[in-house]
Amino acid sequence: MIRRVIKRLWGVLPVVFGVLLLTFLLLHLVPGDPVDVMLGESAAVADRAQLRSELGLDQSLPVQFVQYLKHLAHGDFGRSIHSGQAVSSLLAERLPATLKLAILALLIALLVGLPLGIIAALRAREWPDTVATLFSLSLSAMPHFWLGPLLMLLFGLWLGWLPISGMTPASAIILPALTLGFGLSAILTRMTRASLLEVLSEDFVRTARAKGLSESHVILRHALRAALLPVVTVVGLQMGSLLAGTVITETVFGWDGLGRLLVESIEKRDYPVTQACVLVIALTYVLVNLCTDIAYQRLDPRVRLS
Repeated sequence: MIRRVIKRLWGVLPVVFGVLLLTFLLLHLVPGDPVDVMLGESAAVADRAQLRSELGLDQSLPVQFVQYLKHLAHGDFGRSIHSGQAVSSLLAERLPATLKLAILALLIALLVGLPLGIIAALRAREWPDTVATLFSLSLSAMPHFWLGPLLMLLFGLWLGWLPISGMTPASAIILPALTLGFGLSAILTRMTRASLLEVLSEDFVRTARAKGLSESHVILRHALRAALLPVVTVVGLQMGSLLAGTVITETVFGWDGLGRLLVESIEKRDYPVTQACVLVIALTYVLVNLCTDIAYQRLDPRVRLS
């Protein structure tokens, strides 16, 4: 297995290179100049030329990209154009907050989505199934930039139970985590219901019941384990998208994480910081997909890593 994992990691390199290249080109092709942002459009031509030379922006794009790759190969993400702070230190400051938010959101999604999906499948076409379906469809139709302010109004302003912005006190993480977690729980509810309904009609489930096993044993030890394969796929893909989803949620709630850092760096045309944030998000997608493949093999020995 270790050899196959290493082989998969080698296959990731072209994907990472493509992400770096596209991000670099898009950042330099969109309108806006970091020199104008830092000095203003009324700055003298000589001052603008000097700053552009100091930042290395006077070189051609191929030369800048090659220089960036050389520094990246040595683990150097560069320095922020505006603050001069090392990008690696900025990532170290912001990434833990985003990971904490994403993990809590995933836990909320699992605690809400899996039980609702199981109940909906076991009580199909009855009122619990209808309630779970309406719940999941309603949450699926709510984008983060709408659900977040709605939760802020309800629990922050009207009820006054939770803070609506910032990272303090500790309860400030609840609303952004609910915003991210509810969206994922809606997907998990529908996927768990559909997968479990399909498995419950299989022959091995009828055989387990014919052996006299309890219904809870049949559901939890046999049917649910087989039904989790597509659910694991969704969880793996959505875990990667949680980091991308934090871009909006962290901005709405004033959460100082990686997503908010990405937005700030784009606004300031801070190329090194933006490229580093996108790279971290891309690597997270790739690693989560690899972990999903490994989980597949643990759940079903018939599945083999390719």
